[in-house]
Amino acid sequence: MAGSQRAVVIGGGIGGLTAAAALHRRGWQVTVLERARSLEPVGAAISLAPNSLRALDVIGLGDEIRDLAAWAGDGGLRTPGGRWLSRSSAAAVAERFGGPLVMLHRATLVASLASRLPPGAVRTDSAAVLADPGDAGRPARVRTGGGELEADLVVGADGIRSAVRHALFPGHPGPVYAGFTTWRVLTRLPGVAFASHETWGRGRIWGTHPLKDGRVYAYAAALAPAGERADDEKAELLRRFGDWHDPIPAVLAAARPEDVLRHDVHHITDPLPAFHRGRVALVGDAAHAMPPTLGQGGNQAIEDAVVLAHHSAGLAAYTAARLPRTTAIARQAVQVARLNLMSGRAGTAVRDTALAALSKVRPALFLRSFEGIADWRPPTGEDVCSERTPADNR
Repeated sequence: MAGSQRAVVIGGGIGGLTAAAALHRRGWQVTVLERARSLEPVGAAISLAPNSLRALDVIGLGDEIRDLAAWAGDGGLRTPGGRWLSRSSAAAVAERFGGPLVMLHRATLVASLASRLPPGAVRTDSAAVLADPGDAGRPARVRTGGGELEADLVVGADGIRSAVRHALFPGHPGPVYAGFTTWRVLTRLPGVAFASHETWGRGRIWGTHPLKDGRVYAYAAALAPAGERADDEKAELLRRFGDWHDPIPAVLAAARPEDVLRHDVHHITDPLPAFHRGRVALVGDAAHAMPPTLGQGGNQAIEDAVVLAHHSAGLAAYTAARLPRTTAIARQAVQVARLNLMSGRAGTAVRDTALAALSKVRPALFLRSFEGIADWRPPTGEDVCSERTPADNR
C-alpha cells in the first residue's frame, strides 16, 4: 500500500476533503491546502444520493450521514398551481437504489469529513499553485506562501475555476455559462407541513425540502442573462415565484434577504482529455463541472475521491473509471435542464401532459433520472500494485 507516500490536496471543499480522508485511510500522509480562512462552505444544503452515501461508507461516514435523512413520505414533481405531475416516496427511493436520499447542510458534511483527518492536516488561508505536475521519475511540486511542497500525488480539488486544471490542460476552453441562474434559501417554517417537491414552470423551477434539524432548504432556477442581478434577491424571488403553490409563499415570507444566495450556473461542455497528468489528478468541479439539475455535482466529487484513493497507484485507471461516467452524467444534467427550464407555452404544456400521463403508466417516474446513477457502487478488491507510482500508466 501507499505507506509513507505524501499527497497534497489543493482545495478544502467536499471533493478535496473526501479525497484526503480516503487517502489517509489508505496510509497516505495528507496535507489539504485551502485558500479561504476557514472551511465554512459558501452555500446552503446538498443532496446526497445512495451512490455517494456508499462512497462515504468507504471512509466510515455513510451511516452517520444516512441518519440525517428527513424525507420520510411522498414527494415528486408539481406544477406552479400545485398539481402533481409525478409522485414518489422515500421508501421507493430506498427500495430501488438501496438507500435513502439525504439532504443536509454543506457545513455539516464538511465538518464530518474534516473530522476524519488528523490534526494539522488542513491548512486554511493557504493559497497554492501547482509548480510541476511531476512524472514517474520526479515528485510533483506545489508552491505555497510558506514555500514548496513535494508530493507523490497532488489532488486538484479547486473548483470550477480550477487553476490546477488550467495548468494541466492550458488549451482546454474551461467552463461556460449554462444559460440560467440559481437561488438557494435556508430557513425555518414552524408548523408548516408539506411534501418534498420540485416544481417546474415556464423557464423556472423551484424545490422545497425538509432537513433533519427542522430547517427547510429551498432552491430556484430561472433562465437569465449571465451576470444579471437584482438589488433585492428576495424581492426578485417573490416576483418570480410568489404566486406559486404552498409552501413556496411561506418559504419566501420566512426568509430574510440575507438568507438568499444567488449564483449563475457554469459547466464544462467539452470533456477533458483525462482527469490526470503526471502525478496530479482532478476531482469534482475541477474535472467535470455540471448543471445542478440532477443534484449530482457533489455526489460525483465524492465518488471521484474514493475511486482516486482506490487507484492512487495508477492514475490512468482513475481516468478510465471516472471520465466516461461523469461525462455521461454531465450530458444528462444538461438534457434535464433543457426539459425542466423549457420556456415556450406550448412546449411546456406538452411536457407537463406527457409527464402526468407517463407517471400513471409508470409510477415513480420522478426516479427515472437516477437510474444508472444512484445504483453505483465503489470499487472493491485490492488496489493497483503498490510498486507503481501515481505517474505510471499515463
